Amino acid sequence: MTAGIESYAPIGDGRTVALIGLDGSVDWLPLPDLTSTPVFARLLDRETGGCLELAPTEDFETTRRYVPDTNVLETTFTTARGSVRVTDAMVSGVAGRMPWAELARRIDGLEGTVPMAWRIHPGTSLRTASPWIERTQHGDVIRSGKTALVVVGFEHGPEAPDPDGTSGPRLTGSFTASKGSRHLIALAATHDEPLHLPDPRNVDVGIDRTIDSWRHWSEVFSYEGPWEERIQRSALALKLLIFSPTGAIAAAATTSLPENPEGGKNWDYRYAWVRDLAYTAHALVRFGLREETHAALSWMLRTIREHGPELHVMYTLGGELVPDAQDYPVPGWGGVGPVVTGNPAREQLQLGVYGDLMAICRTYVDAGNVLDIGTGRMLAGVADRTCDLWRNPDSGMWELPEERHYTSSKMGCWKALDDAVALAESGAIPGSAERWKAERERIRLWIDENCWSEAKSAYAFYAGSDELDASVLLHAPTGFDRGERMSSTIDALTDELGAGPLLYRYSGVSAEEKTFVACAFWRAEALACVGRHDEALDLVDQLVALANDVGIYAEMIDADDGTAWGNTPQALSHLAFIATVLTIRDVVPEEALRGR
Repeated sequence: MTAGIESYAPIGDGRTVALIGLDGSVDWLPLPDLTSTPVFARLLDRETGGCLELAPTEDFETTRRYVPDTNVLETTFTTARGSVRVTDAMVSGVAGRMPWAELARRIDGLEGTVPMAWRIHPGTSLRTASPWIERTQHGDVIRSGKTALVVVGFEHGPEAPDPDGTSGPRLTGSFTASKGSRHLIALAATHDEPLHLPDPRNVDVGIDRTIDSWRHWSEVFSYEGPWEERIQRSALALKLLIFSPTGAIAAAATTSLPENPEGGKNWDYRYAWVRDLAYTAHALVRFGLREETHAALSWMLRTIREHGPELHVMYTLGGELVPDAQDYPVPGWGGVGPVVTGNPAREQLQLGVYGDLMAICRTYVDAGNVLDIGTGRMLAGVADRTCDLWRNPDSGMWELPEERHYTSSKMGCWKALDDAVALAESGAIPGSAERWKAERERIRLWIDENCWSEAKSAYAFYAGSDELDASVLLHAPTGFDRGERMSSTIDALTDELGAGPLLYRYSGVSAEEKTFVACAFWRAEALACVGRHDEALDLVDQLVALANDVGIYAEMIDADDGTAWGNTPQALSHLAFIATVLTIRDVVPEEALRGR
């Protein structure tokens, strides 16, 4: 039986992310980078995907948590005869990220005796490679294409390797944990370079160093307020998606996890969307996290200039254009395909992205920073381009195949010019603020005249329509509308797209996919912006309870049973939560927030 997407907890090292199930199995681990074809991908291919299993050999129950203020996972297995704690970490080095990948699994006996077994089964990299075991003078090395892996440990009972198993080579072992015992299994990997074989005792020390490193990062985290622990967990989840070699921020850690049981809507989200990166940087600025914000913004601006003059929707984490979509002959999660890399939305026109880009640059300047001359000129050009293009149809925020005059896209253009005016008037960028002001007002008038549905008493999905779209809620916090029209739109969206505390993306989409986590938080944020504070607070309380057991959100949630759908962890879900709470903290009276 396929484990639910919500059963997985992520760990990472700033370069890649591993997903660990409630049963102790690592079922997702691209190497060496997050966007690499994964050597361990049982998440998408039960037969040949590959995994790193570790669990008791007897029936067990599981509880787990992250070590407080870290992305190091603790799983406690309890059997009839005893209990053990497994600590999982992507180990960091003395001075930051390791030059190789190092996944460490430390097993501490807590009570009684617990027989344990482990299995390292390298996969076929979505059936593009055939792994094998090479005997070397220093031990057995697993090779899969250009990726080399070695398993080290102590008190872990390794057995003779099985290089010729019908489903591929395997390394296995077993041992019995008892109260006070310690055991370790670690996987080290490199790609197209020599392989370092770590000393397992150094790896054990490295787990504690990694815990200390995460805690030091969390000390810089400056948020104090309602839902404090959950906000910190979401910030840590976002940190996992920051690709440290460049500063880019991935939209999610996975590809091809489906949005509904019928399949079809399976996308690769291991790329950097300008939209998501802008939202992330905006949140990090508000937290006072300087290094990540500067790295992300600098990477984004440099990448945009390199591939300009047109602004692309997304880029690879290395700063290249996203490749064409490619299908792989594997069944997918739960047999729901397709499994893909690349993303077909890469060439779309999405006008709202102009607003996203301008907004983060304004946030950066407002936080006391200075733009370089090249960026200032580029932003002035983006503002002029917005003036020229806003009347055109586009694919909208949801990357739809039908080009229309989407309301939220027009609102994004309004936001782009509003921020451009502010940047110009402060001297941060050159350009004609008077032109931008005039065009900004034309956009507002056009929206008022063409994008309001009298039948629904709401902003419409697109001009002339009576359909609805939750993304217009983003423009309560932008300041486009915090009045009666936005309040009425919230009610219309709740009536038509609501499912308890959750919300679908737009009219008719409930037949194709589950509710979208970010939309539910956007509704709460919009409620706070229009002054409906009690409703906003109650809604956030309900949504916080819908994260998985360790506080992680995927892209979507089934409103009927609470299961997770879509790629995970999803940056936009956690960003929407963070943005909502920060807005609530800004606009809701302090006495109303006590106890949260």
